[in-house]
Amino acid sequence: MSIQTIGVIGAGQMGNGIAHVMALADYNVMLTDVSQDALDAALNGIQGNLARQVSRGKISEEAMAGTLARIQTTLSLADLGATDLVIEAATERESVKQAIFEDLQPHLQPHTILTSNTSSISITRLASRTDRPERFMGFHFMNPVPVMQLVELIRGIATDQATYEACQQVVARLGKTAASAEDFPGFIVNRILMPMINEAVYTLYEGVGNVQSIDQSMKLGANHPMGPLELADFIGLDTCLAIMNVLHDGLADTKYRPCPLLTKYVEAGWLGRKSQRGFYDYRGDVPVPTR
Repeated sequence: MSIQTIGVIGAGQMGNGIAHVMALADYNVMLTDVSQDALDAALNGIQGNLARQVSRGKISEEAMAGTLARIQTTLSLADLGATDLVIEAATERESVKQAIFEDLQPHLQPHTILTSNTSSISITRLASRTDRPERFMGFHFMNPVPVMQLVELIRGIATDQATYEACQQVVARLGKTAASAEDFPGFIVNRILMPMINEAVYTLYEGVGNVQSIDQSMKLGANHPMGPLELADFIGLDTCLAIMNVLHDGLADTKYRPCPLLTKYVEAGWLGRKSQRGFYDYRGDVPVPTR
């Protein structure tokens, strides 16, 4: 099928990034959220990110104007029913995602493909709660969406080949690279990345190194562009903990046990950059390690 219109559910960091790249690739986008403030903030963020791309010579002023013109916003989930492809990018809680798909279902066209940007929740289980498990799959972008070149495409047990190929064509039109993953906890990227971050937190917890020495060691000793604790703050410590719990519960292996220190930071509300404190304190001009 030919996909021309994209519905994006959730106007947060991932949702506005997805809307940005889709509209830039000439898709008509309908972006929805439960909050008008979130939608307004998303449009402002997209405009700012596009302006940055213009200033760096990556896109033209005309491309920026066209991209913004192709994005519409709505507070009504039902308005997304007319789109060809829906990408859900709401909170990483399965109950929230299931409720969204349940509310959206009566408004969908027969051919509409449903996808989720989930980083770890079972695609097969999400699909089973809809009327179209064969036209449901995981469409997992990396953060920040306009910059990162990878998209994980995750097939549930019922996903048909036509749905997979349609989503693969969308990724190609974005100029990104698709990696095919099977529907197991964490898929590929987070199955490998999150245990590394969790191990870095254990290294901190056990006093092997402090925040600065751990991050410096991985940047200078393993050539990582960002240290694991700095990266955890960027992702959000609550998200890291949620994914570790999915891995631990889904794979039943003690090597995926979340570090107690990670849990403690989340309990304190120190979630990283978005709350101004995590493994670093971001309230001043320069981030300062908190341990």
